[in-house]
Amino acid sequence: MSIIAPQPRVREPFPIEVPGLAFTPAAPGLWRVARRDGSVLGHVEHRGDDGRFAVRRLAAGTLRSTELGAFWSAREAAELFR
Repeated sequence: MSIIAPQPRVREPFPIEVPGLAFTPAAPGLWRVARRDGSVLGHVEHRGDDGRFAVRRLAAGTLRSTELGAFWSAREAAELFR
């Protein structure tokens, strides 16, 4: 009998650069979006089931987030934060 160890998913950099925004890997397929001054704006998640990028925006001064939609490209998802 052989044991198959699960392969860990790697935290990858966000696929594009967006002026004025910083994308930090938070988990595999999930990035924290912040302004260059460090204030966190929300998250972008790459959904493996359909390949789209889901955007969640944080409400200012709270820990609550609102899903804004899902997009076919990383660029479209990131533009919601500009």
